Amino acid sequence: MTKWISGDGSRQPFILSIPFAPFVQVDKDHPRYRSLIIREKMSEMVDEGIVAPAGLIAHGRGEAFDYLMGEMSTANALRTERAAVACLLEAKHPVLSVNGNTAALCAREMVTLSEIIPARIEVNLFHRTEERVEKVCRYLEREGARGVLGRKADGILPGVASDRAKCTKEGILSADVVLVPIEDGDRAQALVATGKQVIAIDLNPLSRTAQVAHFTIVDEASRALGNMISMVPELKSDHQARKALVSSFSNKRNLQESVALICRRLQEIAAKGKS
Repeated sequence: MTKWISGDGSRQPFILSIPFAPFVQVDKDHPRYRSLIIREKMSEMVDEGIVAPAGLIAHGRGEAFDYLMGEMSTANALRTERAAVACLLEAKHPVLSVNGNTAALCAREMVTLSEIIPARIEVNLFHRTEERVEKVCRYLEREGARGVLGRKADGILPGVASDRAKCTKEGILSADVVLVPIEDGDRAQALVATGKQVIAIDLNPLSRTAQVAHFTIVDEASRALGNMISMVPELKSDHQARKALVSSFSNKRNLQESVALICRRLQEIAAKGKS
């Protein structure tokens, strides 16, 4: 069935082909253009077994916070992304953790970042079945990933009751720095408890993940990863800059600024409503 989504009731479509999805005809002037495209893709990824149905709830919650952040990479987010890139480049064994939502939203960006750091990619799922792990691994491989870890979990991360405890000795278990986009709090806490540096991408600065991570990027995942990819070339050749960025970064200040920004935006909106 052809789907039409327009901002003004007209049928002036912009046609975009989404992998694994039917053609969606969307007016590119629609105020929710990008959001609608992503929603269609996420919905289709549920049908393909990449995204768990509960993952749609997590996506919607994140999107709500993105509204509050102005749907843009803030100056604070960009500073954190830069520090996070420095941390990944300084790491001896960095690992990029991928769940279903991350694969659906930004598989290509994760693959690119893994290549240029370089870092290993490991699939780690809350709603874990061997079939779903295989689907996510293959999806990443179609986007160009090589040596994806996670099919055979031969390690257990202490302190996690769910299947997210299952990991690989070669990857997450032996990593010194782990990037965890769209993460759950239990595993983020467990990763920190084992002495790993944790970089989170989380639009909710109040979440447990955001609060326990060492670097919390309060930004939409695909946007954040795109920014990070663009920052790698400069920082890769500047060891002193990397050291300074990592040592001077304060996640407490970062989160305070993120919350303050949300408060300012709400106050501005409320003021406009009164005028």
